Amino acid sequence: MSKNIILSTAYLAPIQYFTKFVKYDKVIIEAHENFIKQTYRNRCKIYGANGELSLTIPVKKSNPKTKIKELLIDYDTNWRKLHWKSIESAYNSSPFFEYYIDDFLPFFTKKHKYLFDFNTELLIMILEILDINTNIEFTDKYFHNEYELDDFREQIHPKKRNVDKNFIAIEYTQVFQSKYGFIPNLSIVDLLFNEGPNSFSVLDRA
Repeated sequence: MSKNIILSTAYLAPIQYFTKFVKYDKVIIEAHENFIKQTYRNRCKIYGANGELSLTIPVKKSNPKTKIKELLIDYDTNWRKLHWKSIESAYNSSPFFEYYIDDFLPFFTKKHKYLFDFNTELLIMILEILDINTNIEFTDKYFHNEYELDDFREQIHPKKRNVDKNFIAIEYTQVFQSKYGFIPNLSIVDLLFNEGPNSFSVLDRA
């Protein structure tokens, strides 16, 4: 396994994504790829009262060659209010929701122009909570991998299962687990709100 990895940007990324920041010396975030729909770049999955729930950030319609770093968030609908209400409803009874609420709430009240900037600020905040200090860099042009990096830009995907042999879903207690069972690899917020300071240990073992 390489000591370096390249990832796409992601919105409240899944647990699998954050394990890479624990296991690699350096993480490179792709900033110059074309936007790809129906991926974690602008969506996340949480555990709601009715099971798995997807939350998607709407983006301005763009031509196929719009770079991810230039992609505008669409505020024609009040998605921030919807997302926060969904997160609050899902996790307000979790052990650590109140502990972290002040860290997350500002991201759903302030307007960010670009999706990439929003995701990056969220990522940095979450890594600080997790006390993860991995070296992070951003591409200055589209990276054509020639096997010197482990490339997970397309491998960590909401519709792809079991493509990462180095990731094991570690079970932990979830709010609605008694109703629907354990749901693996949800957004990092599911792990944080349920496990709090123990989240790093789960990532390290995954």
